[in-house]
Amino acid sequence: EHQRLRVVIRGAVQGVGFRPFVYRLATELELVGWVSNTAQGVLLEAEGPPPALDHFLLRLAQDKPPRAVVQSSEATFLDPVSYGDFKIRDSVESGPNTALILPDIATCADCLAEILDANHRRFRYPFTNCTNCGPRFSIIEALPYDRANTSMRRFTMCGECEREYHDPLDRRFHAQPNACSRCGPQLQLWDTEGRVLASRDEALQQAVESVRAGKILALKGLGGFQLIVDARSAASVAVLRERKHREEKPFALMVPSVASARELCEMSQLEERLLQSPEAPIVLLSKQSAIGHQQSAIAPGNPYLGVMLPYTPPHHLLMRELGFAVVATSGNQSDEPICTDEHAALTRLRGIADLFLVHDRQIVRHMDDSIVRVMAGREMMLRRARGYAPLPIRQPSAIRHPPSKIVLALGAHLKNTVALRVGDNVFVSQHIGDLATAEAHAAFRKSAADLPHLYDAKPEVIACDLHPDYLSTKHAQELPAEKITVQHHWAHVVACMAENEVEPPALGVSWDGTGYGNDGTIWGGEFFLAQSDGSFARVAHLRTFPLPGGERAVREPRRSALGLLHAICGPEVWAQRDLLPSFTEKEWSLLRQMLEKNVQAPITSSVGRLFDAVACLAGLRDRASFEGQAAMELEFAADPAEREAYPFLLTETQPIVLDWGATVRALLQDKRNGTPAATISARFHNMLSESIVAVARLTGQSKVVLSGGCFQNRRLTEQTIARLREERMQPYWHQRIPPNDGGIALGQAVAVSWLPSSGER
Repeated sequence: EHQRLRVVIRGAVQGVGFRPFVYRLATELELVGWVSNTAQGVLLEAEGPPPALDHFLLRLAQDKPPRAVVQSSEATFLDPVSYGDFKIRDSVESGPNTALILPDIATCADCLAEILDANHRRFRYPFTNCTNCGPRFSIIEALPYDRANTSMRRFTMCGECEREYHDPLDRRFHAQPNACSRCGPQLQLWDTEGRVLASRDEALQQAVESVRAGKILALKGLGGFQLIVDARSAASVAVLRERKHREEKPFALMVPSVASARELCEMSQLEERLLQSPEAPIVLLSKQSAIGHQQSAIAPGNPYLGVMLPYTPPHHLLMRELGFAVVATSGNQSDEPICTDEHAALTRLRGIADLFLVHDRQIVRHMDDSIVRVMAGREMMLRRARGYAPLPIRQPSAIRHPPSKIVLALGAHLKNTVALRVGDNVFVSQHIGDLATAEAHAAFRKSAADLPHLYDAKPEVIACDLHPDYLSTKHAQELPAEKITVQHHWAHVVACMAENEVEPPALGVSWDGTGYGNDGTIWGGEFFLAQSDGSFARVAHLRTFPLPGGERAVREPRRSALGLLHAICGPEVWAQRDLLPSFTEKEWSLLRQMLEKNVQAPITSSVGRLFDAVACLAGLRDRASFEGQAAMELEFAADPAEREAYPFLLTETQPIVLDWGATVRALLQDKRNGTPAATISARFHNMLSESIVAVARLTGQSKVVLSGGCFQNRRLTEQTIARLREERMQPYWHQRIPPNDGGIALGQAVAVSWLPSSGER
């Protein structure tokens, strides 16, 4: 089964023999397609069997011409178009040369060598960068990208730096943030009152000692503060959890080298390539079975670790001195955006950090670490920020209506991002986060104004979610332009179709925790038919059930379980207290009133809440300390060898209802028989995959698009892809844009341009 691989490579890749190199490599591997220079870098497409394409991707990075420098390389797998041979195409000069802002790029090998060379003038200078690496998006205030438009403008280059900057043969020719220890930013180490304890290299040395001593260090990084602590010390990690009020959610690790990552985790070649890429994201890797108790505090009950390598000079210097893994987590209070200003950090991180390693280069926009995992043999973005934002997702206007209007899409309430559509490009902002706090709301408003300002684009259409109470939707009402609402789950499907360039008709499967439905109820288990005219029909959905206590059910899977049981047993459920033993007498009678009188018990079709309910009934978890925890534990518990699926029913109605009644009855029977949770979980996952295949069959669709937060679940996604392929159907899933709510803004921006005419959707 052939596939087409598209790669967009940005950096110093023109005039260095890059196209002939790609041509030779593709021909050697018997791939067909083309390579071309564009205003934005090198664009190539290669077609062939997936193993050859994987090999091609790895070799692109490993064997590139010596003078080529890759600053970013985004690969997307698409359907084949049957090229005849491999060609070097003429350069593409056409099309508007949209000024592309590059993301922040990890320190290159050349700069690292200089920082570590005792004879070099940049020895141990923590703000070393060149044209090929360093800060970009996090320091730009306006275009064009000149020093005067960045936060480096208050540092005047010394004679030596000035000379490099103006020398066309120098690696620092027009490197806007160019600086050295004589003229550039400097480090300081502060105590919790903001008193200076040390400066320059001494500050770094003392910071190293404090981490060794088990202290919590707040490090002002590239896009904001990180909290750093010795990952080997269970006591220090426990203190960080307690102070950050983060009971069980996994922490990310920074490790000194690829070798140290291998000691902790198992890694494929693709995972290793991602870890070492210029984007330098956090990569989710399987823990080595041998690693013991110390890592359980980092990611409790989780078989994966989020691992990254050092990506700025201070990180490299710090990690070389330490030589062991550290926790490197966002510097924020829970639910707030990452902190970017050192003076604000003293207040916002008070009571969390013991020391502050700060510098005087201003961070213009906050930038979290990106998170990526390998899913079904490709990379899948779970959080898109540093290293990737704000690179555009190209949306060729061939997909229906030529987009003439500039669209600003404001995203969802959780994992918010905003997006700006200009012509064929959709620029998606960095991850902003949940809009639950005043700080988060301020960061969101800033980003919504920031993107149009940067690209000098005046939005003509504002796209937002259907939910009237989302802060993002309320903000839309304040902006002067035509407003179009886009249903949440439809936006998920459109985002996945857009990045995979899928033409309708197709079946869209949109499964997540919650989203406002067209009928005012909580949706989350939806099947849509994407129609050729750009509209959609809800062709199927999960059988609904009540959520006693509404929002509270998100943190209490036992409430979802009770709602589920009440939906199938009715009043008989009150005699079955043994199924949900964790409720007190008082809670039980309160919940009974809610369900019998239909008060504070909204109806939902959410697969996310179904996961919670099943996790509770399987005996895994009745209360959660973070969103999605119960569903994650259910995924991790699943027995990989179990093939049996629980029964389910599809009703012969319009829309079809996916009825889980038989599933829950079979599960309860298993529970009574003492069946282990691993088997119960696997049978439930198998049932979900089979239900997708069954709905696709019933609706006669062979193209099936998988989106929504539930498809971050590796077991569910990979199993569903495999089953659809067995049935000769074509599955599509996310690659460059997250399946979770981080993808909603892209979906909104594209859905609006699909509409034949304006108006409410």
